[in-house]
Amino acid sequence: MKSGTKDQAEGTFHQLAGKAKEIAGKLSENPRLEAEGSDEKIIGTVQKKIGQIKKVFEK
Repeated sequence: MKSGTKDQAEGTFHQLAGKAKEIAGKLSENPRLEAEGSDEKIIGTVQKKIGQIKKVFEK
C-alpha cells in the first residue's frame, strides 16, 4: 500500500475512533473522554489531508 493511501486510511480510522470516543464521553458525561475524542478526530482529519497531499506528489 502506498504511503498516501495508508495515511488516508489511518486518518479515517482515527476520525471514526474519535467520533466514538466523543459520543461515549457525552453519554457518560465524561468531559475528558469527550475532549480526547475531539482531539483524535482532528488528528485523523490532518492525517487524511496529509495522505491526500502525498497521493498528489506520488504521481
